[in-house]
Formats: sequence, structure tokens, C-alpha cells
Amino acid sequence: MTDRLWLTDFKYDDGAMLVKKTGARIPLTFSLINDVFTWLTFYGAAQSWRIWRRIEGHKRPTIAFFPDKPRPWYFIWPVMHVAGAKLIDDVTKADIVMQFDDCTETNNKLPDVKEGARLVNFACHDVSKSKVGVAFEKAAGYSLAVDPTTFTGRMVEKSELNAAHDGRVLEGPLDEAVPGKCYQVLVDNEIEGGLVEDLRCCLVNGSPVVVFRKRRPLERRFANENVEVLLDEPRNCYTADEITVIERFAKEMGLDWGGIDCLRDRNSGRLYIVDANKTDMGPPVALKLGSKLRATRRMAQAFGTRFAPKRR
Repeated sequence: MTDRLWLTDFKYDDGAMLVKKTGARIPLTFSLINDVFTWLTFYGAAQSWRIWRRIEGHKRPTIAFFPDKPRPWYFIWPVMHVAGAKLIDDVTKADIVMQFDDCTETNNKLPDVKEGARLVNFACHDVSKSKVGVAFEKAAGYSLAVDPTTFTGRMVEKSELNAAHDGRVLEGPLDEAVPGKCYQVLVDNEIEGGLVEDLRCCLVNGSPVVVFRKRRPLERRFANENVEVLLDEPRNCYTADEITVIERFAKEMGLDWGGIDCLRDRNSGRLYIVDANKTDMGPPVALKLGSKLRATRRMAQAFGTRFAPKRR
């Protein structure tokens, strides 16, 4: 992976940085600059792990990505280094081959791989919000999606695209649905202090390993700007039945590795899965460094146990 090529992933566009792969726009603000410097602290720790693994020189599984390679801001990057996996370019020789593409819908053509290679996320072709809604209903037995032309009351309108963060609350019914948008139940996930809480769950082999409690002001519920993030464990955030729902959802999505956003409705107590991402960005910036490192170690342990083939 060539670090000097990172900047080619972005392009300046009218006061914002445009992510070329997904089309997402990131406003150039002081907050963004602060987030970059905060992330660099975590990146430094991840680099030290990477260097130490090279020095140790112990036998380790090899991993390759197809069609793209993850940059260091994706969670798989520090996790694979802490786990001791060795990144190689040749997918035909790798012990683990991960499908890695930021696009909402992908053509997961399987490359030539060696016999016995562990394939990750090649069954996950679509992470659109509509696909998430269908998979969630199959897994949970109750619906996230609504028909905006018949639904009466408050609902959420979102882009189908990955990482758009453009949700807004509307009052239904509407005259018509907007092309490229999906419509979901408005989950009342407000907690004390005028905050909303997302339960961001990270998966390895389709099972939850760590949870980030992401909190932000109610008026910025759809933004990716957290005022507090806490590291937690799945058993503290979900019931045993809900963990089963999460695992069924991951199977429906074909999601072996990634992150999913869960919201708990404070009135009904129901858990809703509202988003899925197979190219998880990793520990949120607002999470304390010590917790970022603990989360990475937990994910690395699960990665090694569930993905790495036994050494002969």
C-alpha cells in the first residue's frame, strides 16, 4: 500500500473535499481539521503495531483485497496489522481475500484464489437503504421501511447511497416518493441530555464483536458529528434474541465484515438496524484513544480466530 497515493482519493470541490469513489462531500471546516489531527494520533499507534509485526517476523496469514485496497482510515487496516496478517497484492496466493469496494452496489466477481482461501464479503452486493430494510424485516419480523404515499405521521427520508448522511424528517403521507430516496420509520432514540444514541456494531464473520455508543445532539441526529462515543460490548447493548437478529441480518446481507447502525426506540424498546457498511471506517474520532486501541485489539483477536486459517 503506497501512503503517498492517499490524496488521490479526494478532490477539492467548491469548499469541500469530494470523495471520488462514493461522491460524498466533506465540508472543509475547523472541525474537520481537528478530526484529522485526532485520527493521526490513532494512526501513529497503528503504524507502531505494523512495524512491530514486521520486526517479529513470525509466521502469519496473508491477506489480499479485491478490487481496491483499504486506506489506513478503514478499520480493517489497523485490525489486520494487530492480528498479524501480512498484506500482499496477489489474490491467488492469499490465505484471506476480502472484497473491498466503497460503492453502494458492487459487482463482486470472484477472482482466482487458491484452494482453501477464506473469502470475505463476496456475497455482499448491495448496501443500499432499501436492501437494508428488506434484510432487516426478514431478520427481525417487523418493518423498518414505510410507503411514503400512504404512511401517516413522521418518517425519515434518506438517500439510497452509502455514507450520504442526508437524512431528514418529513410528515407523511407524501404526494410521491423521490427517486433515489428511501423512507423509514422514525426511531425515537433520544436519551438524557437532549442527545440521540446510535449503537454502532462492528461485525467479524457476521457476529457482533464491539459496539460504539455514538451520541450527538437531537438537532444533528443524521450528521456524523458525535459529542461523545463510548466503547461497549454487544451483551451490554443487545439482548440474546437481538444478537441473533443481527446475525440473521448479516447473513441476509452477505456481510462477513463491516459495521451496522442500530437504533433503540425508547417508547417501544424495539431495536432497528438502519444502515450497513462493508467498508467500515473504524473507531469514531470522538472515542478516546485508549478505547480505540482496545476496540482494535478485540477486533483483531476475533479476526484471527474467525478468518485466519489454521497454520500447518
